[in-house]
Amino acid sequence: MYLTEAIKTHAEQLGFDLVGVTAATPAQHGEYYVDWVKKGMAGEMTYLGQQIDKRKNPSNVLPNAQSLVVVAMNYRCPASATIPDKTLRGKIAQYARGDDYHDVMKEKLLALLQFIQKNNAQPIQGKVYVDTGPVLEREFAVRAGMGWFGKHTNLIHKRIGSWLLIGEILLDIKLDEDQPTTDHCGTCTRCLEACPTEAILEPYVLDSRRCISYHTIELKKAIPLEYREAMGNRVFGCDDCQDVCPWNRRAPVTRHTSFYPRPWNDMPGLIEMLRLSREEYQARFQGSPIKRTKHRGLRRNAAVALGNTKNLEAVPALIESLSDEEPLVRGHAAWALGNIGGDQAILALEIAHKAENNPDVIEEIEQALAAYTTA
Repeated sequence: MYLTEAIKTHAEQLGFDLVGVTAATPAQHGEYYVDWVKKGMAGEMTYLGQQIDKRKNPSNVLPNAQSLVVVAMNYRCPASATIPDKTLRGKIAQYARGDDYHDVMKEKLLALLQFIQKNNAQPIQGKVYVDTGPVLEREFAVRAGMGWFGKHTNLIHKRIGSWLLIGEILLDIKLDEDQPTTDHCGTCTRCLEACPTEAILEPYVLDSRRCISYHTIELKKAIPLEYREAMGNRVFGCDDCQDVCPWNRRAPVTRHTSFYPRPWNDMPGLIEMLRLSREEYQARFQGSPIKRTKHRGLRRNAAVALGNTKNLEAVPALIESLSDEEPLVRGHAAWALGNIGGDQAILALEIAHKAENNPDVIEEIEQALAAYTTA
């Protein structure tokens, strides 16, 4: 009892907003997870289909694992700065506007593990994970009394809502367990109704292949045509299902300034983003979750977002991108020009079509021209 309470107290002192403890018994949703992967709903995130035995049972991650200390941090950002004209600006998911949460949380978790090891008479083995480990962390967070599994598949806490980042420590000692939390979504289906691509197939079932977060972050090739307009001005992630959740209405703003938006991440200029050099990209997003989408992926997203503005001011930058070194960027710039239309855009596409030698880009140009001529 003493050690469990001491761990929780120290976790709060380190800055974690929530902390709970549960037994390191096999995951109750292990088979459901396996079935979800087999149905292809993980898309190209092949890593989610690896280390299945570890995901199903924490003892396969840490031998003789007996307990998990699960923690969470609130990342809800302050209101965006007032920007007079948002027409040519992009939108970044709240969790990615500040510093990389993996780095922020892992440092604190390692400090917590050190505290546990120092305050126990016998040696303790432990493993720390933040999002990237083979642990079904949301299930264990629910079992540790930190919230419930929302219909949008995110963890929801009554006070903080779903703006939560989760981490855990696996330990080979037994601690006092917390009681699981019950579901409080009731009959609400707002998250399902708000999803721009209907990625939430039914309550608690998300098909990643339809999700804008997947398309803008995890997908490394061309974004499927049927989802591009639904992206709107989103360039990294999507918060729509959380924005409408009633439990987020009164959720507090995070007290952790490391999650506050960096100046450029609060409604960034799309034309500037499209024109970012590799060196500028590396410098601007050092220590940011946005590095995950890579230089070409972010500019691909910016091209789509510019196309969705249908603003002629975007045309010159998109024409420049028809000569980009990355075929992925050229192809999406072609789509954007076709979506905007106008004599200048169409002429540029016709010229690019004659010079282009990449088959994927040629197809994008031809589709853009065909879409414009039949409109």
